[in-house]
Amino acid sequence: MSQQPKIIVLDDDPTGSQTVHSCLLLMKWDIDTLRDGLRDESPIFFILTNTRALTPTEAREVTQDVCRNLKTAIELEGIQEYLVVSRSDSTLRGHYPLETDVIAEELGEFDAHFLIPAFFEGGRITRDSIHYLLVNGVETPVHETEFAQDSVFGYKYSYLPDYVEEKTKGRITADKVERFLLVDIRNGTQNRLRELKHNQCVVVDAENQQDLDKLAHDLLQIAQEGKKFLFRSAASILTSLASLGKQPIPAENMAKYKPTSNSGVIIVGSHVKKTTQQLTQLLQQPEIVGIEIDVTILRDNWLDRDQVIKSALDKVTQALNNAKTPVVYTSRQELSFPDIHTRLEFGKQVSGVLMDIVKGLPSDIGFLISKGGITSNDVLSDGLALKEARLLGQILAGCSVIITPENHHLFPNLPVVLFPGNVGDENGLVTAYQRMKN
Repeated sequence: MSQQPKIIVLDDDPTGSQTVHSCLLLMKWDIDTLRDGLRDESPIFFILTNTRALTPTEAREVTQDVCRNLKTAIELEGIQEYLVVSRSDSTLRGHYPLETDVIAEELGEFDAHFLIPAFFEGGRITRDSIHYLLVNGVETPVHETEFAQDSVFGYKYSYLPDYVEEKTKGRITADKVERFLLVDIRNGTQNRLRELKHNQCVVVDAENQQDLDKLAHDLLQIAQEGKKFLFRSAASILTSLASLGKQPIPAENMAKYKPTSNSGVIIVGSHVKKTTQQLTQLLQQPEIVGIEIDVTILRDNWLDRDQVIKSALDKVTQALNNAKTPVVYTSRQELSFPDIHTRLEFGKQVSGVLMDIVKGLPSDIGFLISKGGITSNDVLSDGLALKEARLLGQILAGCSVIITPENHHLFPNLPVVLFPGNVGDENGLVTAYQRMKN
């Protein structure tokens, strides 16, 4: 029996690897690429599906496609034991239960699926099955935060059994949800884990990493007895399941990975309040040059698209030639759209403009920082056209750094910071920039 089941993570935006290191991120999911992930020496790998940016129909198709290829790849590699994680947002936004339902349909009989939204680096904890966000140090039930008002993925409950009932439209009622409370986890859950069957929904408390370490130890033990478990989780449980220890180069020394001594480029797409605060701080740094992309122009006159891209790239080159660091960011005002579909489509178009800017960047830049989950996914899969990349670790809590392959057609050996929209304090972007610039 293998010591450690392979941990296969389907990540709905590219930031779920924000608590681990030294593993592969896959941007494609053809059978050969998936076999690379299964064969890799790391116990964990990530498949970046980016489904949070997709409609439910598209999310279903992508998840089916991944699972069908995965099934074949697992058979070809002769993998007996594995855990599947549907990694999503620690503020409960995303296609639940759609994604876990599809995974269960395609990959067979799971005994249970666990909701584990705790993410300690981002100040998200769960106690008595209520999920909290630390807002300025105050524990706030997540349904009272801006995230619950999300126009695509909004919800009404922080008490997870009620959240499950709401999201499954009553298919799983609150009283049918198993609750693993802090006291249960700290006393050991192996007996209860053995009894789970028929894809039982379980919601999990966690206040600190030790709670999840204890749970992961029990889960891995019982998985070796043949139980099949599926997870819908934020990133912190992955730290405990993979158990990788410290990253090779500490966060404050990440500039060691730079291929040249040149400065780099920062791309900011995310629109959440925290990103705007961080951008404001960054633009006040003396060696930073802000380059704003006015999205109203793109909305009202799409014909100006090429001019917007050319103008931005000219300013980027000028800034770098003056030994400054350019920050390309989308204008901050909230535009209104007739419906969600139009809003998502426009978001894709704006991202396409940013990605054409990425493709046109000078090839000798020293680093790239990408701010925003969807923006970061597009940078990896479209701007850099990566099939897979190696995760180096974190530059600050919750912010991953990957490195492009040495044979990359545009930017060989380039360190790229994936900075989620809602992570870090208001100086987070400044800190990441200063560490990369060094």
